[in-house]
Amino acid sequence: MRVRHELARRSRVSDSELSALEHLVREPMGPAELARLLEVSTAASTGVVDRLQTKGHVQREPHAEDRRRTVVTLTDSGRAEILGHLMPMFEALRALDADLDDTERAVVARYLRGAAAAFETVTGPPPAPRSTA
Repeated sequence: MRVRHELARRSRVSDSELSALEHLVREPMGPAELARLLEVSTAASTGVVDRLQTKGHVQREPHAEDRRRTVVTLTDSGRAEILGHLMPMFEALRALDADLDDTERAVVARYLRGAAAAFETVTGPPPAPRSTA
């Protein structure tokens, strides 16, 4: 949670806006779908999208198959904003990984799989990936 709050602070976005950006990094989606993922009302989701659009981090586009709907997409600016703040952490993790031999890496992987399973005793399994077909 500290990384999330610090990233939001440095990016000058709210926690909800950061969460929206995290979802939009994975794939574009409609405001109603984003509202469900953020667990907020569609009106609140619209406000999040409005603020992110004002900052140049997202844009609304017409839905490819249903012109009555819109799709929210992450802009290059939005992606650069988030990755720019995360890159030092990614580089440090890459360097740490490079210092491990295969045996050490296997132990770390086993530990992390076990830790994820332990978290799932509280949260349940992660949601299945959605079909794009």
